[in-house]
Amino acid sequence: MLSAGAPLAGGDQLLLLHRRNPSLLLFHSSKPIAFTSFTVRSSSSSSSSLKQLHTPPPSSSSSENDDDRKLSSTLSGSSVTFPPVKVAKRVVLVRHGQSTWNAEGRIQGSSDFSILTQKGEAQAETNRQMLIDDSFDICFSSPLKRSNRTAEVIWGSRKEEILTDTDLREIDLYSFQGLLKKEGIAKFGTAFGQWQKDPPNFNIDGHYPVRELWDRATSCWNKILVHDSRSVLVVAHNAVNQALVATAMGLGTEYFRVLLQSNCGVSVLDFVPRPEGGSPYICLNRLNQTPGSPIAAGSSAGRKASNQIILVCHGSSQSNPEASNSDAGDPSMDMLGIIQSQKTAELLLDLKVKSIVSSPRVTPTETANAIVRVQEAADCLGADCVPRYVETKQVKDLDIHGILNRSKKAIFIFKVSYWCSHSDVVNASSLQSGWINEFEDGLLTELWDQSGTAWKSLLNELSNNGSEQDNVVVAVGHPIVTIGLLGHCLNLTKDWMGSFHVDAGSISIIDFPDGPSGRGVVRCINYTAHLGRWSIPITKATQGDEEF
Repeated sequence: MLSAGAPLAGGDQLLLLHRRNPSLLLFHSSKPIAFTSFTVRSSSSSSSSLKQLHTPPPSSSSSENDDDRKLSSTLSGSSVTFPPVKVAKRVVLVRHGQSTWNAEGRIQGSSDFSILTQKGEAQAETNRQMLIDDSFDICFSSPLKRSNRTAEVIWGSRKEEILTDTDLREIDLYSFQGLLKKEGIAKFGTAFGQWQKDPPNFNIDGHYPVRELWDRATSCWNKILVHDSRSVLVVAHNAVNQALVATAMGLGTEYFRVLLQSNCGVSVLDFVPRPEGGSPYICLNRLNQTPGSPIAAGSSAGRKASNQIILVCHGSSQSNPEASNSDAGDPSMDMLGIIQSQKTAELLLDLKVKSIVSSPRVTPTETANAIVRVQEAADCLGADCVPRYVETKQVKDLDIHGILNRSKKAIFIFKVSYWCSHSDVVNASSLQSGWINEFEDGLLTELWDQSGTAWKSLLNELSNNGSEQDNVVVAVGHPIVTIGLLGHCLNLTKDWMGSFHVDAGSISIIDFPDGPSGRGVVRCINYTAHLGRWSIPITKATQGDEEF
């Protein structure tokens, strides 16, 4: 372990954590590291010593007077505050396994009549195995049976008690609860249509369920963040986990059903204290890593999704930290990168990829070629009965190295990253959460603008492929490109770029259930389970770790 604050050239400082906590590697400069931060209203109740944390149910009149609440795509930012954290905190969100009412297609809401199916129990067990080596300090769970049972399976033989919190229950859907979807359409007609098409403004029994849910999620964060812990497991439900991710990121109710949460899907958020105190820096490290393959056929937020853009971060390369910027050249993938690209190609074999676009640089091109070779051998590999043809294109707007090469700060960060990845301090092939925020504002603007142009190119590519059943476009590029594309998909601004993290070899998937011209729905971000033994762990052991 290295000590903190080791001086480096130019007055910069490098802050390192224990090698078992690489996700908390931060780069310090003359200005504090600047994760995008958002805030949440404070709560008066935060007792962590109770086995159950009680919150009164919402009043029927609590939302009756907010018909005129503005629900445009304005992002909630500086108007509210999160409680400060004393040390870096990682929160792992898990949705419960498949329930009996999930299987029946019945609307559950906050009712407590369904239990886990056999498949749901198996999903929970897969998650237990996935998280078995992680030293969580505490587990918060919804009190509903399907979620509490999932928490019990994952928590296993850990000694700490599971805290149940009524605010973690699923969205309250009142008269809808217990109905099959076809029954909801027949009985409620217009109201059910609004629930499907305009959920933030959906009103039933005098309530606005999605608005209430967002308020409840902010209350949950107050209790989670004030708890004296560094590694937290939260087991809850689909809608409430969406609200937890969105409120942490500062996103409003219009993002309901945009950030998917599948059965036993895992999402990870990092909260890092500010040197001056106050609301912590926040980064979404992972979204919806599922026990099964993320590219399996299915619906997206309840709608059939046959149009997809899959963002692939290229495999790691043979970087040379001693080379000057002009000498760095255009390196090929190293052995780890070759493995990462092959694993990604195997994962995508179950999809019929129509086209692959990549940066013209060597490493993204090599990654794209690996995917093409496996796709076009699908018949030989038994994945398809006929040969496939994949169109490949190189898009200059996916190449951001020209921009990075003009920044001494960017070069410094990448050289430090290389040194760390080839030492015993961390075992990683990627940069760490929030590192983009170290870039100069002008550089961020250039990266954001260019990724916006690239995003338009991808949408055009998807549209030009037609409306066939399998319309899949794969884009291969640098992690910064993936983050920029995700931001444009979500209609954010450059200020949000530091709020996302992706690793080398990861994939992120965007569905278009309403077609290429419709809104993108994010199925997963930074999925790495396909990399097997070379995957990035969902979280790291914290027991015994020292302070910075």
